[in-house]
Amino acid sequence: MLEIHGKRHRSQRMGWLRAAVLGANDGILSTSSLIVGVAASSADRGAVLTAGIAGLVAGALSMAAGEYVSVSSQRDTENADLKRERHELATDAEGELIELTGIYMQRGLDRTLARQVAEQLTANDALEAHARDELGISAINIARPVQAALASAASFAAGALLPLLVTWIVPDRLIEAIVTPASLVFLALLGAVAARTGGASMWKGSLRITFWGALAMGITAAVGALFGTMR
Repeated sequence: MLEIHGKRHRSQRMGWLRAAVLGANDGILSTSSLIVGVAASSADRGAVLTAGIAGLVAGALSMAAGEYVSVSSQRDTENADLKRERHELATDAEGELIELTGIYMQRGLDRTLARQVAEQLTANDALEAHARDELGISAINIARPVQAALASAASFAAGALLPLLVTWIVPDRLIEAIVTPASLVFLALLGAVAARTGGASMWKGSLRITFWGALAMGITAAVGALFGTMR
């Protein structure tokens, strides 16, 4: 986490926090909904656990693949922009210097100072200056596909394990009755921790994620019960 002049900036957490919360939330919600839906169809414990484990594996791999493809696309776009910027710096250095000067003027510097800043940053590392201030690409937010894929898969699996453990422990007849509130508690805690880490209201974060979790599990349970009666 970046620290400047003794100040800690929560915005530096947003990249990994978003991926971790999204993965864990999906893990808890999709696995618990799957378990509740299968249990509502009057399936036995073996079938419920099998469905839950299959959901964990499939969900983790899906999250990893989806995140890798998504972030790779972002990285490809960044590389294309950097390649174009590198070419423009090589073929029109003065034009790029004028462009950078204009950016700093738009941010409040007068023309003379903006030109001085642009010249000094260009002399130090022209591509880095344009990447950061023109394209919004920096070492902090640069796309990392493999890291994103592994983080998403791990957080999904960690979240999915929670309702699975509850399912494994409780008696067959209580799976649906206990997994649902237990998973809502897990979601509430996740929302509170995520909000706390991001500097937001813990109550709002907790209520938001719990509401949508309860809605998803309720709908899934209703579908499971409907198909259970049709057997």
